[in-house]
Amino acid sequence: MPPAAESLLLSRLAAGVGVGADAAAGAVSFTGSGTLESFYPVSSLASASVAVAGLAAAELRTAAGVGAAAGIGGSAVVVDRALSDAWFGSALRPIGWQLPSVWDPIAGDYRSVDGWIRLHTNAPHHRSAALRVLGVPAERAAVADAVASWAAGELESAVVAEGGCAAELRTPAAWAAHPQGAAVMAEPLVHRERTGAPGDAASSRWAPTDAQPLAGLRVLDLTRVLAGPVATRLLAGLGAQVLRIDPPSWEEPGVVPEMTIGKRAARIDAHDPAGLERLLELLAGSDVLVSGYRADALERLGLGDAVRAALRPGLVDVSLDAYGHSGPWANRRGFDSLVQMSSGIASAGLDAGSSEKPTPLPVQALDHATGYLVAAAALAGLAARLRDGVGTRARLSLARTAVELVNARALGARPAPRARRRAAWRSTPLPTPWGAAELLPPPLTVAGHPLAWALPPRPLGSDDPLWR
Repeated sequence: MPPAAESLLLSRLAAGVGVGADAAAGAVSFTGSGTLESFYPVSSLASASVAVAGLAAAELRTAAGVGAAAGIGGSAVVVDRALSDAWFGSALRPIGWQLPSVWDPIAGDYRSVDGWIRLHTNAPHHRSAALRVLGVPAERAAVADAVASWAAGELESAVVAEGGCAAELRTPAAWAAHPQGAAVMAEPLVHRERTGAPGDAASSRWAPTDAQPLAGLRVLDLTRVLAGPVATRLLAGLGAQVLRIDPPSWEEPGVVPEMTIGKRAARIDAHDPAGLERLLELLAGSDVLVSGYRADALERLGLGDAVRAALRPGLVDVSLDAYGHSGPWANRRGFDSLVQMSSGIASAGLDAGSSEKPTPLPVQALDHATGYLVAAAALAGLAARLRDGVGTRARLSLARTAVELVNARALGARPAPRARRRAAWRSTPLPTPWGAAELLPPPLTVAGHPLAWALPPRPLGSDDPLWR
């Protein structure tokens, strides 16, 4: 029997995405045991979100008429709990070299006059914004001294107004009473709507097969760390041609080797007219768009909802953000670690009296879980296009995923006991431009077929911005 938290989360996530809700428990087989220790059922969130992506892939196979055609039951989904936990951390294991730290030296939690605040400074312009507000050089001790003279809420507002990223530590109760917390809790897990009229979908090179149900499908990836790249990596593992587009100067060296597996990666300056025209041409040839830009940013670029739907009839358009799509923070920049602070997740240790500082989740679980849900929403949209010839638009957020994790704990679903010993996995050799590496086995199998990636990872900007 699955752990109570896993069963609860699987049911709620599947219903939220709109896949296999009635048959979810019977259609998924779980193996192994969870490994992540936390105040929250993080291992259960990992396995349940991976399972929902598997359910969506199974339903798409059935809709496409490949493999077993006897409904969802004919496409068994198998999820390895320990591997799901591992992929929520890092599935790529360098051999003889190390990945750079994912964190800037200034990023982290700081004590303020009245509590705690987290500064997210990984991007140079976000670091500069925080340092301008504090009026100090990029030295951690100087930052700590400066933060200690601020009220957390006032500093959060000042950094955000300057174009940076910060989050005051709140309790779950404080977040529920906050206007943005209330707005997020009122949103569905996945906001879905159809675009266009039935039968309007443009033609596609998509040619699904039993082992690769997304073979020939074109996925345009306009996302960065971390949820969006997780989603498009899974779609690539199902056979899709994924083309990731980054701005000219963007880098994320700590995660690029893992998050470009199976993809091609190009650069476009969308603020340049020629670059924007190239991006629009790529969009017109896409089957799926996954974007992680704030809604106002896409509108300013000339890529608003109406433009995207008109440019590519039948487009499966999935977007995600940090803090939800309604409320006063709908256009606020954010990341997993900040949402954990805002939503009260990081306050668990302080609330329990077992810690003197914020206690984050053991992995970036909101990012990874939302990534698998984004992939599931894209797969569900493709199934709808097969059935009805319509496009779909779906919106998700890290903050809304956090609601499910917090609710699972509040309803008494406790974390599963940690496995005493990790399984010995047979990893796959993976050549990379940075050196030899190994890739853990995928955590998901659909109808006997594990995820499989045709392309090794590569630096950002390695490819031309063209469809193959």
